[in-house]
Amino acid sequence: MTLITDIMQQATCKLRPNVATIGFFDGVHRGHRYLIEQVKEEAKSRSLASLLISFAQHPSEVMQSTASPGLLSTLDEKCEKLADTQVDYCVLLPFTKELANYSARRFMQEVLYEQLQVRVLIVGYDHRFGHNRSEGFLDYVNYGKELGIEVIQAKAYTDEGIGISSSCIRQLLQEGEVKQAARGLGYNYSLNGIVTGGYQVGRTLGYPTANITVADKRKLLPADGVYAAYAFVKGERYQAMLNIGYRPTFNTGREHTIEVHLLDFNDDLYDQPLQIEFVTRLRGERQFADRDKLTEQLKKDEEEARKWLSA
Repeated sequence: MTLITDIMQQATCKLRPNVATIGFFDGVHRGHRYLIEQVKEEAKSRSLASLLISFAQHPSEVMQSTASPGLLSTLDEKCEKLADTQVDYCVLLPFTKELANYSARRFMQEVLYEQLQVRVLIVGYDHRFGHNRSEGFLDYVNYGKELGIEVIQAKAYTDEGIGISSSCIRQLLQEGEVKQAARGLGYNYSLNGIVTGGYQVGRTLGYPTANITVADKRKLLPADGVYAAYAFVKGERYQAMLNIGYRPTFNTGREHTIEVHLLDFNDDLYDQPLQIEFVTRLRGERQFADRDKLTEQLKKDEEEARKWLSA
């Protein structure tokens, strides 16, 4: 896949006439990949190139400066997953307020047809673009006929009759339903970060933890609680149990932390990059009467985590 991060690159890349679709593609979930397969099949049948048009920034970050959508994938993660689809090109447009003010027709003519050589546009079943969101698929078809772009409506992807979308997956993660989210994504949800210093309370309980600082603060965190997870360190995968929350038993203030305990691991992790892959939520975070009660629960959590991770 040729990644074009500057729209002016298209001249040097010799962008070929293509079949394209547009989307933010947050998470590159199963619904996105179903749409992308339609683009590839259509392109192959017409002997055209395949093109994905996306954005480096989430539109709400530009249009609403206080908005924080909670990203399912960082830009690097998204580009890596899009590259795995083996499309010919991916263009990352700079989403600006000026671009947002383009009418659908102007966008189709100046950006899609003239700059990006789009000759067939596959529109997601619920996708709208242009400043006038009252326009829809039939309007795009009519504009396309005037400009020389054939507009096709994509088939929607469903899982047992349930639609899959980035917003639905975000909701599942916010509820701690990481297993259900993984079903929609097609892979386990993950976070990347650096191990930093913490309170070291876990050591006193027999469960030393690594405190994780997430690399991109815009990345969505699953609901507070205890999870069975995999931890990746230096290319090696380890079984782990992880807590997201405020450690209410120890009253350490309102600092929100992500702490992971690697099972069967005994080495220094400070300042190491670490990836967490969520498997299932074991329980919500709660306050215990004392250290002994917490330690007793941690042993139960470890036993359950091992079952899930060895399954």
